[in-house]
Amino acid sequence: MRLACLILLLVSVCWALPFYQSGFLDFMMEDEPGSAMFPDLTPPEGPVLPRMPLEPVCPFRCQCHLRVVQCSDLRLENVPENIPNDATLLDLQNNKIREIRENDFKGLRGLHALILVNNKITTIHTKAFAPLVNLERLYLSKNLLKDVPPNMPKSLQELRIHENKITKIKKATFTGLPNILVMELGSNPLAGSAVDGGAFADLKRVSYIRIADTNITSIPKGLPSSLSELHLDGNKITKVTAESLKGLKNLAKLGLSHNEISVVENGSLANMPHLRELHLDNNALTIVPTGLPEHKYIQVIYLHANKIGTVGTEDFCPPSYNTKKAMYSGISLFSNPVPYWEVQPITFRCVFDRSAIQLGNYRKK
Repeated sequence: MRLACLILLLVSVCWALPFYQSGFLDFMMEDEPGSAMFPDLTPPEGPVLPRMPLEPVCPFRCQCHLRVVQCSDLRLENVPENIPNDATLLDLQNNKIREIRENDFKGLRGLHALILVNNKITTIHTKAFAPLVNLERLYLSKNLLKDVPPNMPKSLQELRIHENKITKIKKATFTGLPNILVMELGSNPLAGSAVDGGAFADLKRVSYIRIADTNITSIPKGLPSSLSELHLDGNKITKVTAESLKGLKNLAKLGLSHNEISVVENGSLANMPHLRELHLDNNALTIVPTGLPEHKYIQVIYLHANKIGTVGTEDFCPPSYNTKKAMYSGISLFSNPVPYWEVQPITFRCVFDRSAIQLGNYRKK
């Protein structure tokens, strides 16, 4: 009997599987596919997909976030490579870039704003902006450009190119830019009649033009009727002619401060029927410009620091109170050689508030 039991025990041991140590994770994975003791190592059928990069591509040393590529203040000498194709804003200001090459912006079809302010750019390839079919804002200020770059995108709405070395604005400079709204050209070495007549004629939608702090001697001719703001402060303009302001029916603000203007021709203000604000301070005017009493909408006029010697009762306001649609909210006459004690109070009958009138002592220079 003992021999039979021993034989049965040996048979059961021989048929038993080898011992396998189970741990906690083994119990957790018992019901998971492929969690058997000997997993299936057969490679899956079908093509193997390429591994995606863990992080999006971004130029070396730049910062990329939410389609904004920030590469400013890095002392870069060229536009960097590996700019993400989905970028909408590229900031390259405050570097040392000297040249914009043909393929610098290749593939950036979604770019809306390009900032190249304060570099040392002298050359821009004629095809450099060709890929930027959706560009709306181009900032090229504080560089060394001698000409406005050609072949800019038709989608462009805002161009700021002040503080460069541009000496001439030719008639065809802005041809093919129908969507421009804002144009900034100030602080360039423009002199005399450096702006050709009709240079802005193709800008059918432009509402803001600034050509300040140059040496132009006259208001550019053929300005678009769409203009609502025109800033020509800090130039060498000597005269305001009715012809130069012809057709500016939408102009609301005109800046002519710090020029050498001694004459404002009769009828000049009539060409700007919706003018609200006129800056003529720091010039050489000897009288208050004519046409103000007939102007229905003007509200602010700066005439300080001129050579105005007299102010009459009909210089600002119409005889009747009902003919002017908007009251004055600001009139500045200080620093003029006018004897203010002789100015009659009725002179300012169409001024909204007495505090809006700025009078003061005159000091000879």
